[in-house]
Amino acid sequence: MHPAALDDSALLRECDQTRTRRSGPGGQHRNKVETAVILVHRPTGIGAEASERRSQAQNRTVALARLRLRLALEHREPADTGPSSLWISRTRNGRLAIAVVHRDYPTLVAEALDHLQATGFRTADAAAALGVTTSQLIGLFRKSAAVWTAVNAARVAAGRSRLA
Repeated sequence: MHPAALDDSALLRECDQTRTRRSGPGGQHRNKVETAVILVHRPTGIGAEASERRSQAQNRTVALARLRLRLALEHREPADTGPSSLWISRTRNGRLAIAVVHRDYPTLVAEALDHLQATGFRTADAAAALGVTTSQLIGLFRKSAAVWTAVNAARVAAGRSRLA
């Protein structure tokens, strides 16, 4: 299972959590209290942080979401032979339905990237393996600027052209 697919408590158990102070908006409260949260996923060494909120709990939630996306982009797992049950549950008639802010978005991105890597970064082959159209797969990547940039960088590194 890809670490981005873990539930919040399981993912947090695999992380080192540091609380600290950060400068920025928030006035005196921000400078007196350690509300910034830094999470580092021990098995992969991938980390994320959040400090823009005044609440430590809110910053932990934001840092966890950022960590999920970074894990999806930077950590590869071997692609299964077909789409996962989560992927199947999010597709209807070859169309993929997911919002970028949904908790499952990073997990679907991770699965798509695993298949993309397994097919030599051929989007049509990865889309076929996942049971969606090429435009649906590209649309999944376009929803997030960070994902779009990472996909194109990986394609270029693999000797393929950037997606338009």
